[in-house]
Amino acid sequence: MDINDLRRQRETLKAEASALLSCEAVSDEDMTQAEAKLAEADKVEARIRLLDRAQSEDSGAPLETPEQMANQGRPFATLGEQLRAVAAASSPASPQVDRRLFAVKAATGLSENVPSDGGFLVQQDLIAGLLRRAYEGGEFISRCRQFTISQNSDRLSLPYLDETSRADGSRAGGVRGYWEDEADDAAASRPKFGRLEIVLNELKALCYATDRVLADAAALQSVIETAFPEELRFKLQDAVIRGDGAGKPLGVLGCPALVSVAKEDGQAADTLLYENIVKMWARLWAPSRRSAVWFINQDVEPQLYSMSLAVGTGGVPVYMPANGLAGQPYGTLFGRPVIAIEHADTVGDQGDILLADASQYAIVTKGGIQAASSIHVNFIYGETVFRFNYRVGGQPLWKSALTPFQSTSTLSPFITLDARA
Repeated sequence: MDINDLRRQRETLKAEASALLSCEAVSDEDMTQAEAKLAEADKVEARIRLLDRAQSEDSGAPLETPEQMANQGRPFATLGEQLRAVAAASSPASPQVDRRLFAVKAATGLSENVPSDGGFLVQQDLIAGLLRRAYEGGEFISRCRQFTISQNSDRLSLPYLDETSRADGSRAGGVRGYWEDEADDAAASRPKFGRLEIVLNELKALCYATDRVLADAAALQSVIETAFPEELRFKLQDAVIRGDGAGKPLGVLGCPALVSVAKEDGQAADTLLYENIVKMWARLWAPSRRSAVWFINQDVEPQLYSMSLAVGTGGVPVYMPANGLAGQPYGTLFGRPVIAIEHADTVGDQGDILLADASQYAIVTKGGIQAASSIHVNFIYGETVFRFNYRVGGQPLWKSALTPFQSTSTLSPFITLDARA
């Protein structure tokens, strides 16, 4: 058994002991088993120290290289174990930096591999879990088009067909065909192209951890994997929906391609009418009808349940509740899901209901999440601060709404409703 296996065994024993002691009612048997596991962990720790000392002394045998250590498998068994090593490396009292931190290759990236800065790379298999959790539950961002750029880039440049009108002579930005006699010459035309540049922004979050929490790697991992990805997801989705593009992604509610449908004449404040829904649907770009979703504030739901279409002296419901008439996990309008999100405005404000095809929005990421730690910020309180940075950018793939061939009412994959104040 090599030193990395011993370290994993030690952390497993500690985690099992912690689980036994975390129960609401800890029995004598639980106490005995936990004590035995901690005693065994102490023995493994002693063996690790001896083995590490033997490998570090000048005995003529070459030390393992970072590459050799990485090839043996995962240097760290859990994310909590690695974060604890990062915190220890930034402490003046630490006798030495955990050599496993150098076994993570720079290409898989979490941060700069500089011990004095307290920043190390999270290995690839662990950081993948963080990123996955960050997008789970993000109903809008999980549907966006995703791009990953190389380590040497800070932006993504996408060529696109610059088409703002489908009127005669405007297809593909200027391509035009002609009906002519056999000997006539056709006039030349050409498509128009543009370039969409998405610049990376930096999303940051801080996490304070007490010395007691750091002593329990399993507990630390639970906190980090729950709280941090949730906040990252929340802030990113909020920017994708309503960001102004200044130091953050450009959101759909602020983009030039957004179509905002006017309220009905005489419509009361803070109301949503069937006519509003019909007109929003009519302005949605037809190809987006297969993938668009209605995103709403939960304040809107009561009015959806009572909405109906008059037919003769009776009426039929407009909104199909989830698992009822809709037969789907979500309620539906015009056959498309209705999903409540926190980022929608309250009822009556513009943005309380958004009909959007999220596949027409691009999110660009670079590498993984960068992590660094410091004990100096709250030293007197016995706390270590972890800083997480995530480089991400985003903006709609549309520069403007589209004027169709036989209408002056513009179309878009992003439709909302004017305020009803």
